[in-house]
Amino acid sequence: MKNTPLHTISLFTISLFTILFFTSCENDIAIVNTITSEAEKKLPLESSKNVEFIYSDSAFVRARLKAPLINRYAGIKPYLELPTGMNIVFFQEDKKEQTNLTANYGIGYDNGSGVMEKMEAKGNVIVINEKGEKLNTEHLIWNTFTKKIYTDAFVKITTKDQVIWGDGMEADQDFSEYQIKNVQGEIDIKDADLAPDGKEKK
Repeated sequence: MKNTPLHTISLFTISLFTILFFTSCENDIAIVNTITSEAEKKLPLESSKNVEFIYSDSAFVRARLKAPLINRYAGIKPYLELPTGMNIVFFQEDKKEQTNLTANYGIGYDNGSGVMEKMEAKGNVIVINEKGEKLNTEHLIWNTFTKKIYTDAFVKITTKDQVIWGDGMEADQDFSEYQIKNVQGEIDIKDADLAPDGKEKK
């Protein structure tokens, strides 16, 4: 049996350890960089509190959006996130309030030129128009170009005479005209022992 000098074994061991150490470090650095990169992607470019946006069209103020917190994210398609809720008021040309929308969460998508093209409202979405008609849903989309609001989610509309519910709806952004896509039920409040919210009176 051939004996290998001790210093040769030691040199080999140190070299192997060094290679493994630096390889491990490179892998760790790569992992850290990946995690950091992913974390940075999720961080907002800008955060603002108690923000108010005004939407104008043809020199008229059409809507006002207020939110306690707005986070702005960059990317191929920039977007705004309103994680703590929002309120949007739509106006007539004489600046009279026409429709009021509230939600627990909002997200708005930029068309790439700094113009908001679509806004989504989620969580306890409530829309009330100037006639007092109320829409309840969990998800609603507002297209600022077509001036339409729509959803495929469950909706309930309460008027002074009726409660109507169904799946999916499309309406003008002022909620003056609307159409439920798949009506599931309809109750005349005046003929039923129900409160205006559609619940049975106690």
